[in-house]
Amino acid sequence: MAETKGASSRTGKMNVDTALVRELADMLADTGLTEIEVEDGDRKIRVSRGVAAAAVAAAPVAVAAAPAAAAPVAATPAVEAAPAADLGNAVKSPMVGTAYLSAEPGSPAFIKVGDTVKAGDTLLIVEAMKVMNPITASAAGTVKAILVENAQPVEYDQPLVVVG
Repeated sequence: MAETKGASSRTGKMNVDTALVRELADMLADTGLTEIEVEDGDRKIRVSRGVAAAAVAAAPVAVAAAPAAAAPVAATPAVEAAPAADLGNAVKSPMVGTAYLSAEPGSPAFIKVGDTVKAGDTLLIVEAMKVMNPITASAAGTVKAILVENAQPVEYDQPLVVVG
């Protein structure tokens, strides 16, 4: 869905910058966001994908299937379930993006359940807007659970890894 406001000519027709709308739609697909709004003077463009957003919330694994095809399936470790009480120690995503458990496809994962980590150790990477952001351990401990799969879209403040 795309909506523009304030970009009309004198005849009442709306002038839509379709290239900008397509670029914003591509950003939605690349980042896993559900909505982007841009204002430029009196022009306002909002692009959202409401139907796909419900699919992300309902079944993130199904949505992640397409990006995961680029990475070998064998390199994706199983997600370990964590008791609800342990989520208080979870390292959470500081942004919306895509979580990656290794530096590149085919390379070993940064961590696995049972590993001992020190404060500052990289646990995984969250890609947001083509920037790879390392997510590090805030304190030393043992990896109790990995709550995301490789190439899975993640939301802001979503628990990623439990370190206890």
